[in-house]
Amino acid sequence: MLPITRVPETIAKGMAKFRPLFCREEGFEHVSRYVTGLVVSPNKTLQGIYDLQVWERQAPSRRAMHAGVFEAGWDDTALMQRHRAAVAGEYRGGGRAVISLDWTLVHHERGPKIYAVSRTYDYVAHRTTLLQTVVTAVVANRAGLDGLDVMVQDPLDLHAEEAYLQATAKVSYEQMAEVRQRVLELLHHQLHRRTYRKRTELVVEVVQQLETEGEFPQAHYAFDNGVLTVDLTRLIERSGKHWVSEIECSRHINWRGQWRRVDQVAAELRVQHPESFRPVTVKCRNGEEKQYWVFTKVGRLKKYGEKRLVITHEQEDQQDGPRFFVTDAKYWESKRILETWSYRWTSEVFHEFDKQVCGMEAAQVRKEEAVTRHFRLSCVAQSLIQRAPAVASKSERYEFAEGHITFGQKCRTISREVLRAMLALCQRYFAEGKTCDHVLELLMPV
Repeated sequence: MLPITRVPETIAKGMAKFRPLFCREEGFEHVSRYVTGLVVSPNKTLQGIYDLQVWERQAPSRRAMHAGVFEAGWDDTALMQRHRAAVAGEYRGGGRAVISLDWTLVHHERGPKIYAVSRTYDYVAHRTTLLQTVVTAVVANRAGLDGLDVMVQDPLDLHAEEAYLQATAKVSYEQMAEVRQRVLELLHHQLHRRTYRKRTELVVEVVQQLETEGEFPQAHYAFDNGVLTVDLTRLIERSGKHWVSEIECSRHINWRGQWRRVDQVAAELRVQHPESFRPVTVKCRNGEEKQYWVFTKVGRLKKYGEKRLVITHEQEDQQDGPRFFVTDAKYWESKRILETWSYRWTSEVFHEFDKQVCGMEAAQVRKEEAVTRHFRLSCVAQSLIQRAPAVASKSERYEFAEGHITFGQKCRTISREVLRAMLALCQRYFAEGKTCDHVLELLMPV
């Protein structure tokens, strides 16, 4: 637990591009110190981050820091636009770049009143818990990855509202007050229906924003069937880009003039024509080479039109369960399709890193704007950590890295900057004749 005497150089340099978004220097410092806390603080709530702050001048209140980060008039949407423009340059000329679209569950078991938290079934933990649904977009090449946007889905329970309206419906109303109350209930329900956005609709909004800005003109898209929709694929195709998605085994393809499930087609090929699966070696995004046995064919899928279908097995005897991929790039080889698909997993890396390191699940703020700002500042913190200057260490502490630079080493570099600033402050105070008790009270007040 390191006292934060000032914003470390790495964070200050990375945050400098956002300075024009803030009217007051004090508010910008609050945000910069908050981002520093998301990196080095073990407790990533605002209270925990504020408790680590050391101010040489009169210390502002915790309420002032809360207002500067979550309530001040700076624009978090503009913050993400500047963030995307800043990182885009590193992906031009840096090899294959792919944008991964995904969603994740953010747990808040002690925060039932936090915005967008609902009691929902967690399909990963196989239990019902309090969580938020968050949509993310991540761009990656072989060298690194960056979050491009984070959006929270408001879980309006429209089915419960409709059930309530049906259960309370009357044939006639005797009092005008009852009529007015009923009309208000119906109007509120209609308003909720118009404002509610599905997870897949949020993904379309993210892609539309990315393509409007045009910061990643060469980056294609990869995603799974959880966000696959006709609207999304058509938007990407209109933008002149390609997409790769995994599909369910129940999807139908026009096979020899008949609509058949893709898993039935795969089973038929495995039994009658096993030679149609050709071995393909794929170099994944992390550099690992994997062997697949692949069948590919251009065919017509229901609702999506003519697309290239890829059926894969990881075992040569084809006894494992097949996986199914589809892309609009009909001229792509199966190897290129699977290599592009391997970039889809960068979303999982981003989710795990943002939850464990940058405090995506830690904030205890309640309002919509505050929740969104916390998520987006966590996204910025992840990119700043990735660009921290670090030297490949061969010490026993990092011997598992085999000489490569890890995220842990980069976080440690920022922590060393925080520690150095604290030592410099102590050195100056001791030179001024301050006692140990005085310096301790400054760094860690009782």
